[in-house]
Amino acid sequence: MSNKPEKVVRFYVLCNKLKDLVRTGWKDVWHVKKERLESVAEHIYGVQMLAIAMALEYDYDVDLMKVIMMLAVHELEEVAMGDIIPFEMSLEEKKARGQAVVAEMLGGLQGGDKIQELFEEYYEQRTPEAKFAKWCDKLEADLQMKIYDEEGRVDLAEQDENAMLADEEVREAAKGKNSASAIWLEYNRRKNGYDENFLAVSRYAEEHKIIGN
Repeated sequence: MSNKPEKVVRFYVLCNKLKDLVRTGWKDVWHVKKERLESVAEHIYGVQMLAIAMALEYDYDVDLMKVIMMLAVHELEEVAMGDIIPFEMSLEEKKARGQAVVAEMLGGLQGGDKIQELFEEYYEQRTPEAKFAKWCDKLEADLQMKIYDEEGRVDLAEQDENAMLADEEVREAAKGKNSASAIWLEYNRRKNGYDENFLAVSRYAEEHKIIGN
């Protein structure tokens, strides 16, 4: 009897864990005051929807289906490693550990090598699709922070133990900013080399109320 059904179910059950994995930054770093916080799976959905909107509205010359697939798997390692926040682990270490975790997760799944290649391509940032996907990933997190800000869930005055705010680049981005989302939008504009379209969306989000738009 074929073990294809078993491999499909095994992979699904592993990925299903991301539905219950809360995004660590909201809970442990920014102390967002909300009973139900965003999960990693919800972030993946959000960033995919943002990628669709950006690609269509600005007519990007990228393979959108490849981007969507890349974003679907770009957090797979967190099934075993948990949600890794910025500054907690170097990108090189996260990539190395993540590759091993994802390889084991795929566990002989037919075509799993293609998923592994997409995962590695995202981290290596060697294609237009990978760069576009990463920009969407960063901007989606900023937009979620802006939503929490507008809901009154994040108090910038209660961040004395926030390790992110101790980083020199983050402190520089924080100058003149009066909200957590404004800081993070500015930081990622500086850090990630956005093109003019991503810059425009980021600045719009900072300057306008986005809930209810």
